[in-house]
Amino acid sequence: MNDTASDPLVEFRNTNVAGTLNLARQAATAGVQRFIFISSIKVNGEGTEPGHPYRADDTPAPQDPYGVSKMEAEQGLRALAGEAGMEVVIIRPVLVYGPGVKANFRSMMSWLRKGIPLPLGATGNKRSLVAVDNLVDLIATCIDHPAAANQTFLVSDGDDLSTTQLLQRMGTALGRPARLLPVPASLLQACAAMLGKRAIAQRLCGSLQVDIGKTRELLAWAPPVSVDEALRKTARAFDAG
Repeated sequence: MNDTASDPLVEFRNTNVAGTLNLARQAATAGVQRFIFISSIKVNGEGTEPGHPYRADDTPAPQDPYGVSKMEAEQGLRALAGEAGMEVVIIRPVLVYGPGVKANFRSMMSWLRKGIPLPLGATGNKRSLVAVDNLVDLIATCIDHPAAANQTFLVSDGDDLSTTQLLQRMGTALGRPARLLPVPASLLQACAAMLGKRAIAQRLCGSLQVDIGKTRELLAWAPPVSVDEALRKTARAFDAG
């Protein structure tokens, strides 16, 4: 979000592509039978229309250097898997939250704890999130599940929320009322565009949903932790910190 490199794609490729493939080649040489790669939903794109979620087998459409680098790493791993006979599993998480979460998620918790009124009481968007405990559970499942070999999976909590709903449930977890003003999302986005903050408005007002049907069906997997349980755990760590 705060790139300072003159060419961010080069820097992302150094780590996300070259670094990943170097590690994968060493793993194959060492006889590792399965390599699990944590990619990103940004390989699919930056946003969806409500009710039209991304699916694991959609054609990739990354829109920023980070997403492009993750897509290229996936492509390199699939090629390597074919050459070396090593199984590859790709997992594309959405926004991951949990104890110690940073960035916008932590900022929202800070606003709620301080009782700051927020103009986010009328968002009609839908966003998929994934608690770190649910992501870890899926990774553990993919370690030895026979059906996971050479597959790509999307992962979420299976409970998509609007920003308004997220703040309300986050406020409940924190034991603080969410003071939300019903400002139309279109007005927020227009104001953000004038201030050069279009990307922030997109994350707060736009939708990004994923369909985890393939993950559920192929692996017989379901998120073991609910959103509210995960938010309570996140809030306890936030309060303790």
